[in-house]
Amino acid sequence: MRDRESLGAPDSVLSTLDHSQFDEMWLFAVDVGTGLTAADCAAISRFRNQGRGLLLTRDHMDLGSSICDLGGVGEAHHFHSRNLDPDAARRAPDDTITTSISWPNFHSGANGDYQEIRAVGPLHPVLANPRAAGSAIRFLPSHPHEGGVSAPKNQSARVIAEGTSKATGRPFNIAVAFEPNSGAGPAIAESSFHHFVDYNWDVARGAPSFVTEAPGVGIANEPQALLDTHRYVLNLALWLAGSAP
Repeated sequence: MRDRESLGAPDSVLSTLDHSQFDEMWLFAVDVGTGLTAADCAAISRFRNQGRGLLLTRDHMDLGSSICDLGGVGEAHHFHSRNLDPDAARRAPDDTITTSISWPNFHSGANGDYQEIRAVGPLHPVLANPRAAGSAIRFLPSHPHEGGVSAPKNQSARVIAEGTSKATGRPFNIAVAFEPNSGAGPAIAESSFHHFVDYNWDVARGAPSFVTEAPGVGIANEPQALLDTHRYVLNLALWLAGSAP
């Protein structure tokens, strides 16, 4: 786990990722358009084309928009200024609490709370939970303003999980899975890195000063929500490495 070394220059790990021994990469994109260089993108693309796994996750508005420069999985991510959602109805504010953040900003709940998700059939392995009702993961951490993802056309990709806005009642996509195809490895496009952030799992861990929304206590009061989240992360790690959860 590491941050890139500096902006504007190829990163020593990312730009040589295809020569590494890693089985998969999880990229948490928090830039506003300059996070990846051309050399970084080329190496990440070669990495996946060698059959290895890739998870790309971002957040609201234009946060993480440099991943648009990654072909394939990057096309699943929609931002305010780049690769706009083909559904024009989704190009409108959803979160009305933090008005400084515009679309995409789907409001699934407070940090520290959880949301009930829907597995989009057929049930994908990363959402399987044999100990849960219906054998599917039901809960993930919520966030006041998640980003937008969809399945690009002409690729072996589909939406596998949906959420519902607690502000407007509108459905939104949470995860898009890319099946291994023609040598390319498995990949996941995720709507928000807040599904994986320690503050969203346990608000007692604290947050940066720019996080101003009041936190919730849902996950602290509902152990199954965190158990489902742990299972989801485990399933992702196994599936991206080419192993069935």
